[in-house]
Amino acid sequence: MRDMTLDMTIPDGATAPALLACQGLSFDAGGKRLINDLTLEIRPGRRTLVMGPNGAGKSVLLRLLHGLIAPTVGAVLWQGDPLDRAARDAQAMVFQRPVMLRRSVLANLKFALTVRGVTGAARAAKAAEALELARLTDLARRPARVLSGGEQQRLALARALVGEPRLLFLDEPTSSLDPASTHAIEDLINAAHARGVSIVMVTHDLGQARRMGDDVIFLQNGTLAEDGTLQDVLAAPQAPSTKAWLEGRLYTAP
Repeated sequence: MRDMTLDMTIPDGATAPALLACQGLSFDAGGKRLINDLTLEIRPGRRTLVMGPNGAGKSVLLRLLHGLIAPTVGAVLWQGDPLDRAARDAQAMVFQRPVMLRRSVLANLKFALTVRGVTGAARAAKAAEALELARLTDLARRPARVLSGGEQQRLALARALVGEPRLLFLDEPTSSLDPASTHAIEDLINAAHARGVSIVMVTHDLGQARRMGDDVIFLQNGTLAEDGTLQDVLAAPQAPSTKAWLEGRLYTAP
């Protein structure tokens, strides 16, 4: 989208100050601790992958970082300050199962822009650009809820990006899609990253991780098993749980 290029320089992920961080983050639900004492940082301009076995707390972590649920203990910080409405407005999230409004593809995009305060000719232009980017122009008048799974996910991603977020959360956005749809979603994510959008994405797919990742956060039973650059962790995992998962010996958190 031509008008959605962010006015920012992507810094070196090793030296840039944290865009988002959490300190001593814990979350309890149903009498169980799902996230336990996490302290980590998300660097601007990086593609950070959240990985680990089923039940490790990956989706819960994304919801905590985005402010959808409140931590039991600890804090989430946006550029060093407590997470607030302005910080959340600088973020967007796409879920594993896209949520479509009961309206057309185009109206879904226009609604997202209206919420952001974009109206009139600017809204029409940005919506048209989003349709083109997501390759949905021919489906603009179709009800969003009758689209295929891949088309719905492309729309969900375009709807998230139309607000020009600085940080995009993605919770397994391609887990139930065929290879062609997965490729289309990855192209959209990479295009957003090239424009300066930082990415935090949950994935179980090692092939996708190698294609899409710069850094990795590996969770096990709600705790941080290890983190670092994707290349280093894949080459020489330090935590036994990371090694077991990468070798296909750990699928579900015990």
